[in-house]
Amino acid sequence: MAKKNIKKPVPVSKPEVKEEKKPEAVKEVVAAKKTEEKPEMEKKEENVKVAESVLKRKTKETDITLGLRLYGEGKADCNTGVGFFDHMLESFAKHGNFDLKIVAKGDLNVDTHHTVEDVGIVLGQAIKEALSDKAGINRYASFIMPMDDALVLASIDLCGRSYLNFNYEFKTERVGYFETETVKEFFRAVSDNAGMNIHIKVLDGENTHHIIEAMFKAFANALRISVSKSGREGVLSTKGTI
Repeated sequence: MAKKNIKKPVPVSKPEVKEEKKPEAVKEVVAAKKTEEKPEMEKKEENVKVAESVLKRKTKETDITLGLRLYGEGKADCNTGVGFFDHMLESFAKHGNFDLKIVAKGDLNVDTHHTVEDVGIVLGQAIKEALSDKAGINRYASFIMPMDDALVLASIDLCGRSYLNFNYEFKTERVGYFETETVKEFFRAVSDNAGMNIHIKVLDGENTHHIIEAMFKAFANALRISVSKSGREGVLSTKGTI
C-alpha cells in the first residue's frame, strides 16, 4: 500500500506589535502629574511653623514656659495658679483662634502681680517672634466686644512700637484671687514686648468680671484680624519694614 504524503503545517509567525509612541505633549503631562505637589497642605504647614513660638523665662519671682501658635485652632492649656487669669487666657486663645500653652509658677504667696505681668512679658515676646517680619499681614484692627452689660473696644497696631492707652479704673479690687489692677500691667507688658500699640476703652459696663473678660476677648479678636493675611505682598508700611 502506497504511503500518502502528509504536508506538515507551516508555522504562522505572530505579527510584530509595535509599541505606540506617546506624543511629546502627553509625556510632559504624565511627568508633571508624577511630580505634582500638594500646595495647600504644604503652605499650611509652613505657615504654622513660621507663626509659632516656644519661650521660657525664669527669674527669682516666676518660672514661665509658654507656647503660642497664631494660626491655630483655639486650643488652650493654661496653668498659672490663678484661676480667673487662666480663664481669661483661655478665652483669649479661643476667640483669637490661637493655640496657647502656659505653665507658670510664681510667688503667689506675695500676690498675683509678678505672675500676671511676667506672663504678659513672655506672651508679648512670643507674638513678636511668631510674626517674624510681618510680611503680608493686615497689621491693624479694631474690635468692639459686647458681654451683657459690658461693651469694650480694643484697637491694635503691630507697628513695632509699644504704646498702651488704658485708663479704666476698676470699682472692685479682686475677681476671685485675681487682682484687677494687674489687668493694665498685663497689657502694658504685652505691648512693650510685642512692640505694638494697644488701645482699650470701656464704653459701658458695671460687672467687673464681664468688663475684664470683654477686654481679653476684644483684644484677642483684634489681634486675630491683625495677624491674618491680607493678600498683599511685603509689609504694610511705606518704610518697607515694621
